[in-house]
Amino acid sequence: MKLFGRIEVYNDFTPRSAAMNMAIDEALLDSVAVPSIRFYRWQSPALSFGYFGKFADVAEYATERDLVRRWTGGGIVFHGEDLTYSIVIPVSDQIFAESSMSLYEKIHRTLVNALAETAQPAVVAAIADRGARVSDACYNEHCFANPVRADVMLNGRKVAGAAQRRTRASLLHQGSIQNVDLANGLAERFAKKLSNNRETRSLPNAVHYRAEEIAARKYATEDWLRKR
Repeated sequence: MKLFGRIEVYNDFTPRSAAMNMAIDEALLDSVAVPSIRFYRWQSPALSFGYFGKFADVAEYATERDLVRRWTGGGIVFHGEDLTYSIVIPVSDQIFAESSMSLYEKIHRTLVNALAETAQPAVVAAIADRGARVSDACYNEHCFANPVRADVMLNGRKVAGAAQRRTRASLLHQGSIQNVDLANGLAERFAKKLSNNRETRSLPNAVHYRAEEIAARKYATEDWLRKR
Protein backbone atom coordinates (compact mmCIF):
# COMPACT_ATOMS: atom_id res chain seq x y z
CA MET A 1 0.00 0.00 0.00
CA LYS A 2 1.38 3.40 -0.99
CA LEU A 3 2.03 6.04 1.65
CA PHE A 4 0.01 8.74 -0.12
CA GLY A 5 -3.13 8.58 -2.22
CA ARG A 6 -1.82 11.53 -4.22
CA ILE A 7 1.43 13.46 -4.30
CA GLU A 8 2.80 16.47 -6.18
CA VAL A 9 6.41 16.10 -7.36
CA TYR A 10 8.76 19.07 -7.75
CA ASN A 11 12.00 18.19 -9.55
CA ASP A 12 13.64 21.44 -8.55
CA PHE A 13 17.12 20.78 -9.92
CA THR A 14 18.09 24.41 -10.53
CA PRO A 15 21.04 24.81 -8.15
CA ARG A 16 20.14 27.20 -5.34
CA SER A 17 21.78 28.78 -2.33
CA ALA A 18 21.41 27.07 1.02
CA ALA A 19 19.21 29.90 2.29
CA MET A 20 16.84 29.65 -0.69
CA ASN A 21 16.57 25.88 -0.42
CA MET A 22 15.48 26.18 3.20
CA ALA A 23 13.15 29.07 2.40
CA ILE A 24 11.42 27.18 -0.42
CA ASP A 25 10.76 24.28 1.93
CA GLU A 26 9.20 26.67 4.43
CA ALA A 27 7.13 28.39 1.74
CA LEU A 28 5.79 25.01 0.65
CA LEU A 29 5.05 24.16 4.28
CA ASP A 30 2.98 27.35 4.53
CA SER A 31 0.99 26.75 1.35
CA VAL A 32 0.69 22.99 0.78
CA ALA A 33 -2.77 21.66 -0.06
CA VAL A 34 -1.83 18.06 -0.94
CA PRO A 35 1.27 16.02 -0.01
CA SER A 36 4.32 17.01 -2.02
CA ILE A 37 7.93 15.96 -2.50
CA ARG A 38 10.64 18.32 -3.75
CA PHE A 39 14.03 17.09 -4.94
CA TYR A 40 16.68 19.78 -5.00
CA ARG A 41 20.34 20.66 -5.53
CA TRP A 42 22.86 23.17 -4.16
CA GLN A 43 24.68 25.84 -6.14
CA SER A 44 27.88 25.29 -4.12
CA PRO A 45 29.11 22.90 -1.42
CA ALA A 46 26.86 23.53 1.56
CA LEU A 47 26.34 22.55 5.16
CA SER A 48 23.04 22.59 7.00
CA PHE A 49 22.67 22.17 10.73
CA GLY A 50 19.66 21.74 12.97
CA TYR A 51 17.61 24.48 14.59
CA PHE A 52 19.02 23.72 18.02
CA GLY A 53 22.64 23.42 16.84
CA LYS A 54 25.41 25.80 17.83
CA PHE A 55 27.09 27.97 15.23
CA ALA A 56 30.41 27.36 16.97
CA ASP A 57 30.21 23.72 15.90
CA VAL A 58 30.17 24.64 12.20
CA ALA A 59 32.07 27.95 12.14
CA GLU A 60 35.24 26.28 10.84
CA TYR A 61 33.44 25.45 7.56
CA ALA A 62 32.30 29.03 6.88
CA THR A 63 35.08 29.73 4.37
CA GLU A 64 34.54 26.58 2.35
CA ARG A 65 30.81 25.89 2.46
CA ASP A 66 27.50 27.74 2.25
CA LEU A 67 26.18 27.45 5.81
CA VAL A 68 22.52 27.48 6.82
CA ARG A 69 20.57 26.75 9.97
CA ARG A 70 17.55 24.55 9.23
CA TRP A 71 14.14 25.09 10.77
CA THR A 72 14.00 21.36 11.40
CA GLY A 73 16.15 19.76 14.08
CA GLY A 74 18.99 17.30 13.69
CA GLY A 75 22.71 17.69 13.37
CA ILE A 76 25.30 18.58 10.74
CA VAL A 77 24.71 17.46 7.13
CA PHE A 78 27.12 18.12 4.26
CA HIS A 79 25.44 18.83 0.92
CA GLY A 80 26.59 18.99 -2.66
CA GLU A 81 26.92 15.42 -3.82
CA ASP A 82 23.76 14.18 -2.10
CA LEU A 83 20.18 13.94 -3.30
CA THR A 84 18.26 16.24 -1.03
CA TYR A 85 14.48 16.16 -0.76
CA SER A 86 11.63 17.49 1.31
CA ILE A 87 8.20 16.02 1.86
CA VAL A 88 5.37 18.29 3.01
CA ILE A 89 2.15 16.84 4.40
CA PRO A 90 -0.94 19.00 5.09
CA VAL A 91 -3.13 18.41 8.14
CA SER A 92 -5.97 17.42 5.78
CA ASP A 93 -4.13 14.23 4.79
CA GLN A 94 -4.96 11.34 7.13
CA ILE A 95 -1.33 10.31 7.55
CA PHE A 96 -0.59 13.65 9.22
CA ALA A 97 -2.09 12.27 12.44
CA GLU A 98 0.61 9.61 12.73
CA SER A 99 3.58 10.15 15.03
CA SER A 100 6.74 11.73 13.69
CA MET A 101 8.70 8.52 14.22
CA SER A 102 6.07 6.47 12.40
CA LEU A 103 6.25 8.82 9.41
CA TYR A 104 10.05 8.86 9.54
CA GLU A 105 10.17 5.09 9.41
CA LYS A 106 7.52 4.71 6.71
CA ILE A 107 9.20 7.25 4.44
CA HIS A 108 12.54 5.52 4.89
CA ARG A 109 11.05 2.08 4.23
CA THR A 110 9.71 3.50 0.97
CA LEU A 111 13.18 4.77 0.11
CA VAL A 112 14.65 1.34 0.89
CA ASN A 113 12.22 -0.19 -1.62
CA ALA A 114 13.34 2.32 -4.25
CA LEU A 115 17.00 1.56 -3.59
CA ALA A 116 16.29 -2.16 -3.91
CA GLU A 117 15.18 -1.58 -7.51
CA THR A 118 18.68 -0.26 -8.26
CA ALA A 119 20.36 -3.32 -6.71
CA GLN A 120 21.25 -1.48 -3.50
CA PRO A 121 20.04 -3.67 -0.60
CA ALA A 122 19.56 -1.01 2.06
CA VAL A 123 17.71 -1.57 5.33
CA VAL A 124 15.96 0.57 7.92
CA ALA A 125 18.06 0.73 11.06
CA ALA A 126 16.59 -1.13 14.00
CA ILE A 127 19.11 0.12 16.58
CA ALA A 128 17.85 1.75 19.73
CA ASP A 129 17.31 5.46 19.31
CA ARG A 130 18.73 6.27 22.76
CA GLY A 131 15.77 8.52 23.43
CA ALA A 132 16.44 10.69 20.40
CA ARG A 133 13.53 12.41 18.76
CA VAL A 134 13.12 12.83 15.02
CA SER A 135 13.41 16.58 15.53
CA ASP A 136 16.84 16.49 17.19
CA ALA A 137 18.54 13.23 16.24
CA CYS A 138 22.38 13.44 16.16
CA TYR A 139 22.28 16.90 17.72
CA ASN A 140 25.68 18.63 17.62
CA GLU A 141 27.14 15.80 15.53
CA HIS A 142 27.69 14.89 11.89
CA CYS A 143 24.42 13.07 11.23
CA PHE A 144 25.81 10.55 8.77
CA ALA A 145 28.40 9.36 11.27
CA ASN A 146 25.76 8.72 13.94
CA PRO A 147 22.74 6.71 12.75
CA VAL A 148 19.62 6.51 14.89
CA ARG A 149 16.58 4.26 14.73
CA ALA A 150 14.84 4.18 11.32
CA ASP A 151 17.72 5.76 9.40
CA VAL A 152 18.61 4.02 6.13
CA MET A 153 21.71 1.80 6.20
CA LEU A 154 23.65 0.13 3.39
CA ASN A 155 26.54 -2.23 4.12
CA GLY A 156 26.64 -1.02 7.71
CA ARG A 157 26.83 2.64 6.70
CA LYS A 158 24.17 5.32 7.06
CA VAL A 159 23.04 6.55 3.63
CA ALA A 160 19.86 8.48 4.44
CA GLY A 161 18.59 10.50 7.36
CA ALA A 162 16.07 13.24 7.93
CA ALA A 163 14.57 15.72 10.37
CA GLN A 164 11.05 17.08 10.74
CA ARG A 165 9.11 20.16 11.73
CA ARG A 166 5.42 19.98 12.55
CA THR A 167 3.01 22.91 12.69
CA ARG A 168 -0.74 22.86 13.28
CA ALA A 169 -1.33 23.02 9.54
CA SER A 170 1.40 20.81 8.03
CA LEU A 171 4.54 18.74 8.50
CA LEU A 172 7.94 19.16 6.86
CA HIS A 173 10.28 16.18 6.45
CA GLN A 174 13.74 17.19 5.15
CA GLY A 175 15.97 14.33 4.04
CA SER A 176 19.37 13.69 2.52
CA ILE A 177 20.48 10.62 0.55
CA GLN A 178 24.21 10.12 0.07
CA ASN A 179 26.96 7.54 -0.37
CA VAL A 180 24.77 5.54 -2.78
CA ASP A 181 24.43 5.34 -6.55
CA LEU A 182 22.03 8.16 -7.37
CA ALA A 183 21.75 7.16 -11.03
CA ASN A 184 19.08 4.91 -12.55
CA GLY A 185 16.32 7.38 -11.73
CA LEU A 186 16.42 7.03 -7.96
CA ALA A 187 14.39 10.22 -7.40
CA GLU A 188 11.68 9.08 -9.80
CA ARG A 189 11.62 5.59 -8.29
CA PHE A 190 11.27 7.06 -4.80
CA ALA A 191 8.33 9.22 -5.85
CA LYS A 192 6.65 6.26 -7.55
CA LYS A 193 6.97 4.21 -4.37
CA LEU A 194 5.29 6.99 -2.38
CA SER A 195 2.14 7.17 -4.51
CA ASN A 196 0.49 5.73 -7.61
CA ASN A 197 -1.11 9.12 -8.26
CA ARG A 198 1.67 11.61 -9.00
CA GLU A 199 1.57 15.02 -10.62
CA THR A 200 4.90 16.52 -11.66
CA ARG A 201 4.80 20.29 -11.24
CA SER A 202 7.03 23.33 -11.42
CA LEU A 203 7.37 25.48 -8.34
CA PRO A 204 4.56 28.04 -8.36
CA ASN A 205 5.71 31.65 -8.75
CA ALA A 206 3.96 32.48 -5.50
CA VAL A 207 6.08 29.93 -3.64
CA HIS A 208 9.27 31.29 -5.21
CA TYR A 209 8.43 34.90 -4.33
CA ARG A 210 7.45 33.93 -0.81
CA ALA A 211 10.70 31.99 -0.43
CA GLU A 212 12.74 35.02 -1.47
CA GLU A 213 11.06 37.01 1.30
CA ILE A 214 11.67 34.26 3.88
CA ALA A 215 15.31 33.86 2.87
CA ALA A 216 15.96 37.61 3.10
CA ARG A 217 14.55 37.98 6.60
CA LYS A 218 15.56 34.62 8.02
CA TYR A 219 17.83 31.99 6.47
CA ALA A 220 20.26 34.39 4.78
CA THR A 221 20.77 36.54 7.89
CA GLU A 222 23.62 36.39 10.38
CA ASP A 223 21.10 36.66 13.23
CA TRP A 224 19.46 33.39 12.19
CA LEU A 225 22.73 31.63 11.42
CA ARG A 226 24.31 32.58 14.75
CA LYS A 227 21.21 32.50 16.96
CA ARG A 228 22.84 29.82 19.14
